[in-house]
Amino acid sequence: MEQFVSSLNSILWSTPVIYICLGVGLLFSILTRFLQVRHIKEMVRLMFEGKSSKAGVSSFQALAIALSGRVGTGNIAGTATAIAFGGPGAVFWMWAIAFIGASSAFIESTLAQIYKEKQDGQYRGGPAYYIEKGIGIKWFAILFAVSALLAMSVLMPGIQSNSIAAGLDNAFGMSTTITGIILVILLAVIIFGGVKRIATVAQYVVPFMAIGYILVSLIIVIANISELPAVLGLIFRSAFALDSAFGGIVGLAISWGVKRGIYSNEAGQGTGPHAAAAAEVSHPAKQGLVQAFSVYIDTLFVCSATAFMILFTGMYNTERADGSFIISGLPGVEAGPGYTQAAIESVLPGFGAGFVAVSLFFFAFTTIMAYYYIAETNIAYLTKGRSSKWPMFILKLVLLGTTYYGAVKTAGLAWALGDVGLGLMVWLNLIAILMLAKPALKTLKDYENQKKQGLDPVFDPEALGIKNADYWVKEYKKDQDQAS
Repeated sequence: MEQFVSSLNSILWSTPVIYICLGVGLLFSILTRFLQVRHIKEMVRLMFEGKSSKAGVSSFQALAIALSGRVGTGNIAGTATAIAFGGPGAVFWMWAIAFIGASSAFIESTLAQIYKEKQDGQYRGGPAYYIEKGIGIKWFAILFAVSALLAMSVLMPGIQSNSIAAGLDNAFGMSTTITGIILVILLAVIIFGGVKRIATVAQYVVPFMAIGYILVSLIIVIANISELPAVLGLIFRSAFALDSAFGGIVGLAISWGVKRGIYSNEAGQGTGPHAAAAAEVSHPAKQGLVQAFSVYIDTLFVCSATAFMILFTGMYNTERADGSFIISGLPGVEAGPGYTQAAIESVLPGFGAGFVAVSLFFFAFTTIMAYYYIAETNIAYLTKGRSSKWPMFILKLVLLGTTYYGAVKTAGLAWALGDVGLGLMVWLNLIAILMLAKPALKTLKDYENQKKQGLDPVFDPEALGIKNADYWVKEYKKDQDQAS
């Protein structure tokens, strides 16, 4: 099984794919004239604008759901793994994919808003919807929906629950079986409550967990502030093969940095658009900008916090391809949360293991919540026009089962399966957003033009020549009249 999964990953994550991911992000950055820089103030302002409705959630709640998916075990274990196999230079490439990936996040999330629908009184949208409505290829849309459903309910939850179980076992000696049972019970209470309950939990838990984690990282950095020039220098030298020790693995630095960066921030992956479509906004570009900023929060803030804690304290190992070590700062410690735990312990003795375990619990648990919402949205797409009651119920049982199974199985297979799920979605979604760049760019230009006129932008797809944006043509005005 592991050999088959490894072979599949070698195709899905081959070197050309890594560079395609970077290339697509760079292309969208150029086409949007680097909106991730130009509109950063607008992104922050829009985060706190708008309110939820019966059909949708507020911009901030949609951001929180998306961040639930983005901020997960990849921020702790994934960053450590990137450093272990790609060296410190991998951190630079994580930053790079986050910066240019913010434009990809804008494109896909704006498309989700343009082509969203109202089903059973709720907003639904995402790649399957914009592929069918925007491109007009139904089988392609179904293929994405099935891939996303498989990834979100079967392949990827195990990574999150495995990291939670490993962290709690390491810190408190808690049995993985008990951890699995607790996770299943808590998750069941939330996912059986629907999207509103998921949004409510996310909007309170996500800011708390991210701010707490970043504050602890600042303590570690301040305690080792004299190392700042050396660490930053090491990251940049290693990223461009200028460091004698790490120069030989620069290819691995790019590969691991991009792969783990995408796994963490999900820009271009096709997961963020599902939450973006649920937001109640007057113009698709509003939520596109909010979702673009979520990439910054995930990678430039939270992943950087992990990387700096590890690199400032020297608590890491970096391996060559042959298994020998370039750096062996933690002999015998497997790549993952153990690096972060050791880094915190070196400055705050007796605190590191427990803090990382609790952080992992919140980060990874909220990610599983987001996975459920994404899987549910794709079930809604696949059952459009038919009853989804039983498929939704079966989905809940499957997700609870894979969450439990992930808590008790080996980490290596969990990560390998997760990479397969991620790879499938990235391939399909990148093709789709490249084909649909034109309506997203038209929408951005329209938003900017209305802002220049001092207006609160309102979307009119017919005026822009955008077809099949049925919700905005047929239902938006009616919804606003009812709300007022």
